[in-house]
Amino acid sequence: MKQKTTLQIGAIAGALAVSIGAFGAHGLKSLLEANQRTETFELAVRYHFYHTAALLITGMLMQYFDERRLRWASVAFVAGIVIFSGSLYALSLTGITILGAITPLGGVAFIVGWLMMMASFGKKKEQKT
Repeated sequence: MKQKTTLQIGAIAGALAVSIGAFGAHGLKSLLEANQRTETFELAVRYHFYHTAALLITGMLMQYFDERRLRWASVAFVAGIVIFSGSLYALSLTGITILGAITPLGGVAFIVGWLMMMASFGKKKEQKT
C-alpha cells in the first residue's frame, strides 16, 4: 500500500476499533457475558487498537525509510487485524470455537509486520530539498 492509503486505512481501522469496542461494551454486553467471551472480545479490541497505531506509524515512516518493506508491513498489519481480531470478534459473538483456529495466523501476520518494519530501517530514503 502507498503512504496515503496506509494512513487512510489506519484512520478507518481506528474508527472501527472505537466503534466495535463501544458497541461491545454497551450493546453486546449481555451476549458476551452469556457466551463467556467478554475477555476474548476485549483482547480483540486491544490488538485491533495496537496494530491500528502500528499501521499509522508505518504510514508515517514511509516518508523516511524503505517504502517497499513498509508497504509489506502495512499489508501484514491489516491482515493481522482482520484475521486475529476478526476471528476473535466472531468467536465472541457466535461461540463457534473453531474460529479460534485461524487466530494464530493473524498473530503471525502481526509478527511479519513488525519484522518488515524493522527490516525497513536499514536504508534511509534520500530527502528531497
